[in-house]
Amino acid sequence: MFKYDLIVTPWFDVNTNTIDSIFEVISNMLSITQKWTLNIVFLDDDSIKNLNNNYRNIDNTTDVLSFHYFDDFNNLTDEDIAWEIIMSENKIKAQAIEYWLWEEKEFYKLLIHSVLHILWYDHELDDEYKIMQNLEDKIYKEVFEK
Repeated sequence: MFKYDLIVTPWFDVNTNTIDSIFEVISNMLSITQKWTLNIVFLDDDSIKNLNNNYRNIDNTTDVLSFHYFDDFNNLTDEDIAWEIIMSENKIKAQAIEYWLWEEKEFYKLLIHSVLHILWYDHELDDEYKIMQNLEDKIYKEVFEK
């Protein structure tokens, strides 16, 4: 199970039991034992745009950024912040409208996506995209369509 801290609570509803379920499914599906902390942070568009520009050289707002701070996780403890997921509340709202979802559901989809990025999954190549998308779909279905 993943240990996490919700650093800033968004304006839309977030159910910590659902977050726990997402992390449990990911842990079980990928056989991951995690003993460090993931921070989940919500920022305004200007702040996330600055981070996107500084870390990815992309001068645009994005929905989510995923960061991992260690190459070797073996000696970390529960208190060590190993990962952070930075999310844009405005992008979540806009994408929820675009995809006909509640903001909360869009958040959960982005959370799954971001955690997979942190676990070294990517979607730069077509094959990688298919693998990651299939895994996202399996996790989402396991959590929400039991």
